[in-house]
Amino acid sequence: MSKNTSKKEMPRRKFLQSFGSGIIGTSVIIKNLPAGENKKSSSIMEEQSADQIEISLTVNGKKITAKVFTHTTLAQLLRENLDLSGTKIVCNHGECGACTVLLNNQAVYACHMLAMDATGAEVTTIEGLLDGENLHPLQQAFVDHDGLQCGFCTPGQIMSAQAILLENPNPDHKDIVKGMSGNLCRCAAYPNILKSAIAAAEQNHKS
Repeated sequence: MSKNTSKKEMPRRKFLQSFGSGIIGTSVIIKNLPAGENKKSSSIMEEQSADQIEISLTVNGKKITAKVFTHTTLAQLLRENLDLSGTKIVCNHGECGACTVLLNNQAVYACHMLAMDATGAEVTTIEGLLDGENLHPLQQAFVDHDGLQCGFCTPGQIMSAQAILLENPNPDHKDIVKGMSGNLCRCAAYPNILKSAIAAAEQNHKS
């Protein structure tokens, strides 16, 4: 220790002893909380447990059962419980479309829907379009026509386009523009996004 240390400075050993006493003292205080406080903590834990419900749904062709809080969104269930990170959470307000998935073949914002409301439904995410390691024709179209830049909105764009093609295998340009109008791209890659969706639609028509 430096010779210039102030006399008011507490020696290290004394500090550690004091610090240890503080921890023990805190422990004693916690143990001796009034009975009412202990019951209150227990009550909070019971409420949190009661707030969870068990839901069953089909995700990408597989039936799953999960325990979720009543406030858990479908996006949170997919990303945090099922590790399907292709579903992106960007605005988290149901405005940008990055979290778009298919619910019974209809495009929905996963961040704006409660997981429990998907009970019994069939959910398809961007991962569900893959055939093993092979890209879905729509995914391949986005690659071939450079329908992405940063790629963060791409899964949602593809899922919205897929919803359009499932409803109408041969959409025209206006149908695609209208159907994908709820998906925003911060990189403004709209020309190639639309080109990709149109190319997939044309491929559908040929096959």
